[in-house]
Amino acid sequence: MPTDTRTAIVTGGGQGIGKCIAQTLLCSGMNVAIADIDREAGEEAERELKNGEEVRFFPCDVSQEQSVRDMIRAVAERWKRIDVLVNNAGIMVRKPLEELTLDEWCRVLNVNLTGAFLCSKYAVPYLRQSRGAIVNIASTRAFMSEPDTEAYSASKGGLYALTHALAVSLGPDVRVNCISPGWIEAARWKKSAERHSPQLSSADNLQHPAGRVGSPEDVASLVAFLIAPENGFMTGANITIDGGMTRRMIYV
Repeated sequence: MPTDTRTAIVTGGGQGIGKCIAQTLLCSGMNVAIADIDREAGEEAERELKNGEEVRFFPCDVSQEQSVRDMIRAVAERWKRIDVLVNNAGIMVRKPLEELTLDEWCRVLNVNLTGAFLCSKYAVPYLRQSRGAIVNIASTRAFMSEPDTEAYSASKGGLYALTHALAVSLGPDVRVNCISPGWIEAARWKKSAERHSPQLSSADNLQHPAGRVGSPEDVASLVAFLIAPENGFMTGANITIDGGMTRRMIYV
């Protein structure tokens, strides 16, 4: 199916921030491949976002090389091009360090960091052809932490570093940037079996200098900005989107 329409892959696109990114890119006129390990979420997202638009779910475990290779090949076969890769898939295991197992540590790093490496590796030949863009979704936990988040924080710090390494290696053909969200309330974007109304207090909102907790739409609009051809001078950058929390001094 040859097409002149730009094509994007969003990993972890079945629900949460990834699903909102997928919808935003669809609304901008792109083809969107939703890559997700959760078949229920992925198939539901495809149905909900379809509405006459070109979107398709591709099962993928980003921590497994063959699964990533197969997904990239399938997307390229369908649309004959890949212009954008959004490395959004991520998991968290939150445990005291003494209780965190090596398997849990490795699983978090394999999904959050190795997954971005694998997807980038196999998408790059197509991204070079289209002079495309990669956006990595990291976290403010790359720069600050809560207790018991060693694996997650390490994976997101690695993703931040991977971003500037890829930008240097792949430029000028491919631009690579990073977004580090803070507290993003994604309850409305969960798959239907887990969807619920967010329960946010005034304190939750007012602790942010921006006056509110973030939404997936905040992140999605920034993705759209970073991949736009008119912003072609941006590469290797990290943009923190956290309502100002990492700039607020807090004394107890």
